[in-house]
Amino acid sequence: MNFARFNHVLVPQTKDQRDRLRRSRGARFVYRTLGWVLRLSDEGRAALVFWLIAGAVSLNVSTTQFYILWSAVSGLLVASALLAGRFRLDDVTLEVQVPRRTMVGEEVTFGLTLTNRGAAVHQGIRFRGPFLPWDGTYRSSLPTVEQLAPGTRRQATVNVRFTARGEHHLDVFEAFALVPLGLGAGPPVESEGVRFLVVPRIARVSRFATPLTHRYQPGGVALASRTGESRELVGIRPYRPGDPIRDLHAASWARTGHPVVREYQQEYFTRIGIVVDTGHRDANDEQFEAALSLAAGLIAHLSRGEALIDLLVVGEEVHQLVLGRSLGFLDQALDLLACVEPTATVSPQTLQGRLNPYLGRLSCIALITLDWNEAAVNLRDWITSAGVACRGLEVARKDESKPPGDGVTRLTAEEINGDQELVL
Repeated sequence: MNFARFNHVLVPQTKDQRDRLRRSRGARFVYRTLGWVLRLSDEGRAALVFWLIAGAVSLNVSTTQFYILWSAVSGLLVASALLAGRFRLDDVTLEVQVPRRTMVGEEVTFGLTLTNRGAAVHQGIRFRGPFLPWDGTYRSSLPTVEQLAPGTRRQATVNVRFTARGEHHLDVFEAFALVPLGLGAGPPVESEGVRFLVVPRIARVSRFATPLTHRYQPGGVALASRTGESRELVGIRPYRPGDPIRDLHAASWARTGHPVVREYQQEYFTRIGIVVDTGHRDANDEQFEAALSLAAGLIAHLSRGEALIDLLVVGEEVHQLVLGRSLGFLDQALDLLACVEPTATVSPQTLQGRLNPYLGRLSCIALITLDWNEAAVNLRDWITSAGVACRGLEVARKDESKPPGDGVTRLTAEEINGDQELVL
């Protein structure tokens, strides 16, 4: 059981749901009743806990004088709460900068920027972060700004780490001025909500052997730095009426004394599809995440070569991509993989129907599965019968005793998530 997730079972997962909860009648009643606690700093809340304990000890005034200490703390807390409204950060704004995406397990830095557009000097400003989802932990303490002069801007950072993929939409960050003695907090200024993606880890794939199968691509694929058709130079030949003037080869014309043109042919190259089977109920979360990391590693490795990653199939979802050869960006594929959820088992007929329109242009398919069973064998045989090469990759349990299938590369989650390079 994931105890971190279990501890947040009563907390709404999305910001919209949390906002609706805050606007509910019960939440408004609690805020009106206990809202004064929000006007206390962290030290003030610690003092409040001490106040409760001291109050319980001081009930018997005939045998103890703790009531004197309790009365003193009571006065400090009441004074701090009453004075909190006077320490308002007028004309101060708070902005939060965060990268568009971060990787599972890596620390992400939130940039906090305070801007004072007023004429007052504010001192002792402290930040307060939102309540993080179950997979998030603060890796550094929230900073304090000693002084914010008029017309100035102060910046600070805080590091956070997230361990689960998907879109994250955090609540607001707050900044508030401390009341003297540090027990109270003035009315806060709030930032906007923070939204970003946590993408899967990229496995360190250093080699992926693809069969030497090329498909003719009419018109080729234009590189990002060129326009028009992408063609390969074959040689030169004498000019014939109707040849494009732009194909004339001036150097050969000058050398031979008659017009010569360049001759081209359309390109043949490798287009690869990646299929991730997400429908195995017996697989654990670690296997599932490792399979997505392996898919991300394959895409990252292949996009640096001469092949094109043309298709990404995850469960029942088919995504057309054009990555590689200076086209597209790896972030496109990572964004798609970031929001993948386990699905029910996809029938072979459904998957074949979704793949069939694309097989005519694919040269190879990398089939990633969590269990190399009969359905996976049948799918591979169907793909190869269409003239498309297929590489099988199984992400198995560490204690898997069944031997891998013929021509199938078996990996474990530990190997994929480790530091060693993967040669496939």
